[in-house]
Amino acid sequence: MIGAMKITFLGAAREVTGSCYLVETGDRAFLVDHGMFQGGSEADRKNRARLQFEPHAIDFVLLTHAHIDHSGLLPRLVELGFRGPIYATAATCDLLEVMLPDAAFVQEREAENSHRTRAERPLYTVAEAYAALERLRPVAYDDAVELGPDLKCRFREAGHILGAALIELWAQEGGRTHKVVFSGDVGPLSRPLVKDPTPIEEADALIVESTYGNRLHRSLAETENELTGIMRETLAHGGGNVVIPAFAVGRTQEILYLLGKLVRLGRIPAGLQIYVDSPMAAKATEVTLRHRDLMDEETRDLIAWGRNGGGRAIQVHFTESVEESKRLNDIRHGAVIISASGMCDAGRIRYHLLNNLPRAQSAIVFTGFQAAGTLGRKLVDGAREVRLFGETVPVRARICTIGGLSAHADQAGLLAWLRGFRKAPRQTFVVHGEAATASDFAAHIRRELGWNVELPGARQSFDIGASPAHPA
Repeated sequence: MIGAMKITFLGAAREVTGSCYLVETGDRAFLVDHGMFQGGSEADRKNRARLQFEPHAIDFVLLTHAHIDHSGLLPRLVELGFRGPIYATAATCDLLEVMLPDAAFVQEREAENSHRTRAERPLYTVAEAYAALERLRPVAYDDAVELGPDLKCRFREAGHILGAALIELWAQEGGRTHKVVFSGDVGPLSRPLVKDPTPIEEADALIVESTYGNRLHRSLAETENELTGIMRETLAHGGGNVVIPAFAVGRTQEILYLLGKLVRLGRIPAGLQIYVDSPMAAKATEVTLRHRDLMDEETRDLIAWGRNGGGRAIQVHFTESVEESKRLNDIRHGAVIISASGMCDAGRIRYHLLNNLPRAQSAIVFTGFQAAGTLGRKLVDGAREVRLFGETVPVRARICTIGGLSAHADQAGLLAWLRGFRKAPRQTFVVHGEAATASDFAAHIRRELGWNVELPGARQSFDIGASPAHPA
C-alpha cells in the first residue's frame, strides 16, 4: 500500500507559467507537468534554479499537454538525471517532437548572440531535447494507465489544444481510494478545432487552472465580427498588413480555421493571402492534420471544403527559410502574417513588428494571453514605443485584442465545468493564474459553489489523504 499523498506546488502557483506539481506517495515520487517559466525578469533565474527534488528519484512524469509552460523543462530534467517514463497523449507526444527541439534551438541561438559570460550555457541543447523525447510514452484518451501497485491514472479530453488532457489519478491507501484531478488547461465549450472538455463528476482533491478566472471572453460570434471588421478595414483599398502574433501550436491552427470559415461565408473577400512565418507552426499544422479523429465535426467539414475547391479562395503560404521570412518585409499591404512567438518575446514575429508597428495602416492582432513582462503585454497595455533589436520603435499601428479565441475557459466556463462535479471535492487548489486573478476566482468558487478552496503559494505542500487537506 502507498502512504499518504503529498502535493508540492513548484510552479504556476499565483502565476501563470512554470506548471509543475510534485506528488509524493510515501514510496513513490512523480511530477505532473514540468513547464518553463515565461515572461518577466525572473523567468530565466527560475528556470535555472536548483530543483526542489532529486531528478533521479522521480519515478515518472504525467504531462497534461505540449505547451512550453507545461513541458518546457523536461529536457533539463532528463539532463539532470531523470530516467523514468513521461506519459502523455499520442498527439502531445507528436507535438513535443516539434516543440522541444525548437525551444532548444532558440535557446542555443540566444546564448550565442547574448553578451553573457560563457558560463551561461543554454538552458538545454537540441541534443538534450531529443534525449527527453526518448522518455515519452504515448497513452490513449480514457484508457487506464497502471503506474504501479495501487496507483493509476486516466487522461481525458481537456478541450484546450490538440492532445491536451485532464488527468484523473487514483491512489489506494489502507483499503481506501483517494482520487486527485489535475485540470491542466481547460478549454471553453464549442471551441474550434478540438472537442469539448470532459465533465468530471468526483474527486477528493482538485487542482484547477484560473488563467482567465476573473473575466469573461467575448462570444465566438462577437469574435468573428470583430476579426471581420479588422480584416476588411486593414486590407481594403491598399491599406496595410494584419500581423498576428500567435502560438505555433493550437492558436495558429485555430486562426487558420477561423479565417477559412469567414472566407467560406463570404464575410472576408476571396483571394486572402496568409503567410504562416514559423517553421514550428508549419510542422504543428502537419501534426494537427494527422490527428483529425480528435477534431470536432465543424473542423473536419471545413477541411473537406478546402480540399474540394475552397482552397482557391484562401491562399496559405508556409515560409520555411530565413530568406523567405525576410521577403515578407517587402509586402507593404494586403498580407496576413501569422508568426511566433505568441507573446512577442522571441522568434520571427519581432521582425514583423519592427516593420509594421510604425505604420498606421497596419494592425497588430493579439489573440491570446500576454504574460506580465512580455513585449506583447506592453503593447496590449498601450505602450507608445518599444525596444526592438536595440532600436526605439514607435507604435502607430492599431493594436487589437480578440479575447474570444482564448484556448482557456473564462470564469463562466470554468465554473460551468466545476458544476459538473456531483459533490464538492474535499479540497480545491486554484493555480495557473496571476495572483490577483487566482484569488478572485477562488473567491467566486467559495461564494457560488460553497467549496473549500486553497490558493497555494510557490513550494507550498499539502497532505491530500487528510480530510480536509492541510499544509504539510
